Amino acid sequence: MQADVEADIVRVTDEAREMVLAIREGEESAEELALWLEVSGAANGSYTYDMWFQRHDDAGPHDVVQQQSSDLSLVVAGSSVDQLRGATLDVGISNGETGLVMLNPNSPAPARPAVADRPDADLSGPEAQHILEIFEKEVNPQIAMHGGWAELVAFDDGVAYVRMSGGCQGCGLAKVTLTQGIAVAIKEAVPEVREVVDVTDHASGANPYYEPAKK
Repeated sequence: MQADVEADIVRVTDEAREMVLAIREGEESAEELALWLEVSGAANGSYTYDMWFQRHDDAGPHDVVQQQSSDLSLVVAGSSVDQLRGATLDVGISNGETGLVMLNPNSPAPARPAVADRPDADLSGPEAQHILEIFEKEVNPQIAMHGGWAELVAFDDGVAYVRMSGGCQGCGLAKVTLTQGIAVAIKEAVPEVREVVDVTDHASGANPYYEPAKK
């Protein structure tokens, strides 16, 4: 079974193509080799990548072969097609050195905060459980698209204490997200909530408990 053939999973700029060809010149049977791309993992809210040279006819049925030009083929590993769709391979400067960079509009889903990271708080009450359900079904699916995550750390005397992480921590729009998005959703669903307080330390990344972030 032949590999899929598509044109627009990853765009390669002219500068990147020239650099790839220059690097490939040092390989044996260079003209027979394609550039292979694969997402290798994630770090700091972005994907990491592996790039190597290999014959394009080694591609499997789920890999995607792109003919970038008459002298270069690109193979996107089947496991990475969705993560790389719409990305651009370009030339840029990283750590003072010029090299290939991947400009990817996609980002990995933020890791859900571990239970051990939560401060001790009683979230067993009906109001707190209702709020947790709103976070699970409405709030987090929305902000996860922007690399963010939010959690309820406590509910006390009508006040919901919320901690934000991932792309929301330190973001200049975090206050807007809280007041116009999260707070509205919570108050509409749980009338017992009279106030929503952000306890995230957006400056340092530490997560204070019951201590609203400074305005």
